[in-house]
Amino acid sequence: MMPILSRRILNRIGRLSTAAALVALLATPGVTQQGVAPIARYTIDASTTSGIAAMGSGMGAGLSMVFGGGGNKMIHTLDLRLGSTRAATPGAPKADHFMPTGAKLGKSVPLYTPTPGTATPREDGKQMPKDFQKPKGRLLIFWGCGPHAPKNQPVVIDFAKVAAGQVPPGLFTSGVNIPADWAISLANSKTYGEWPNGKDRKTVSADSSLIGEHRIAGNYSPEIKFSLAQDFLPAITGKASDMAGGATMLNWNSVANATGYYAWTMGFNPGPDGQANDMVWWSSSTTQNFGGALWDWIAPATVNRLIAQKVVLPPSQTSCIMPAEVKQAASQFMMGNLYAYGPEANFAYPPRPDNPKAAWKPEWTARVRYRSNSMWFINGPNMGGMMRGEDSSTAGQSEKPKKKCRGGLGGMLAGAAGVGC
Repeated sequence: MMPILSRRILNRIGRLSTAAALVALLATPGVTQQGVAPIARYTIDASTTSGIAAMGSGMGAGLSMVFGGGGNKMIHTLDLRLGSTRAATPGAPKADHFMPTGAKLGKSVPLYTPTPGTATPREDGKQMPKDFQKPKGRLLIFWGCGPHAPKNQPVVIDFAKVAAGQVPPGLFTSGVNIPADWAISLANSKTYGEWPNGKDRKTVSADSSLIGEHRIAGNYSPEIKFSLAQDFLPAITGKASDMAGGATMLNWNSVANATGYYAWTMGFNPGPDGQANDMVWWSSSTTQNFGGALWDWIAPATVNRLIAQKVVLPPSQTSCIMPAEVKQAASQFMMGNLYAYGPEANFAYPPRPDNPKAAWKPEWTARVRYRSNSMWFINGPNMGGMMRGEDSSTAGQSEKPKKKCRGGLGGMLAGAAGVGC
């Protein structure tokens, strides 16, 4: 099984951009125009997920799919957050988001106000858990589309040095400025509500629609009303094809209204004991960019800038060659990941004045973001074919999937997920 600290390093990497956004200074769009912060802020993050990530909860569901299981075609998710400068009156905080009928979530969904909990323990290495294992192995970072990696690749990161606090400068973004986005949270609001939450078990269906009138009403914020013309983004699906010389062609469908694409793969090269030895990372960026904010939601203006810097692929590009050296380094198993960044809609009341010199005091602002992402096994079934109902054992594979665990990384992943073989 993968060393515990190695998994923690990955989890921390995935959380970096979110953590940075939560502690960043809140900068609501438009407030710089001789304005003041609104009484209420509201955000909707609308996501479309396909591939392994849509197969259910945990790695077990994904492995079940590889070894012959089925799964949903794709899922929609919503993240709703309401923050206000007001206290609830009267009584306890209460707010609801009244949806259009096409959302299929009933008349409304409740925005629950969680109880402040204890602070998350620091992961600074000063208090190691009893089951601490010294990390082993390395991280090999490749980047850029093309049949072969340049001579300066890969950049090699030693996990043991990272665990000791020796994080190389520019590991996550090399010379590229991706500002941490603002987010509404319990910490930066006098009163706060969110959905999903532990009080409501509704889920968004694959055929839910956001188009229509939306209303948010509660006892700690002004009433918020706006209409959406943009629905969830379509699903994005990836396919991998072997090329002469060992390179891999990655293709994906064109996603309507996508502002740009970002592809990355992750693979492993296990040691003789089955433990993770080398972790191999590749991204479609022309510069060394490892995760960070590129895994997060990115505003259209920032996406346009990143396209100009050749960090993000333009919406007209639906393919990218992964260098042969990447697959050679990840000898057994690789997962492909695709992000289609989407549009953003912003609303405010009263609207921002046309005169930039006029004072502006909005009662509320609202932001709606869209994104589509997918994950699939490069050395396994083509998720796009499986979504179309093709046989999971023959749908556009670059290599036939192993139906039984035979040790190595496949067995390690199965064991880690607790599904066996």
